[in-house]
Amino acid sequence: MTPLAELVVAALLLASGFVVLVAALGLRRLPDFFSRMHAPALASTLAAWIVTLASIVHFSTRGGGLALHVWLIIIVLSITAPVTTVVLARAALFRRRLAGDALPPPLSARR
Repeated sequence: MTPLAELVVAALLLASGFVVLVAALGLRRLPDFFSRMHAPALASTLAAWIVTLASIVHFSTRGGGLALHVWLIIIVLSITAPVTTVVLARAALFRRRLAGDALPPPLSARR
């Protein structure tokens, strides 16, 4: 593997870590569960895409050709991450409704 490819892979992995760190800070700063859902869902998907790109660069420079088998992982993750986020949101709304708590206002009412 060439030093340039190693630098590209290292930079992509550091960028992925930075995205996850920003998401963690978002978890700490945002006020409620429904706001906190967005930071890790979006950031984990973006970080996974960056790691996938780093993996493609790594395996393509080590092997004989373009390594696209890594795309299968990111395709499955890109399908399941939004579904998981919606299921978590519905579960939280259901629990709030059962507890008798006030539901969060719609996004159009927050302005």
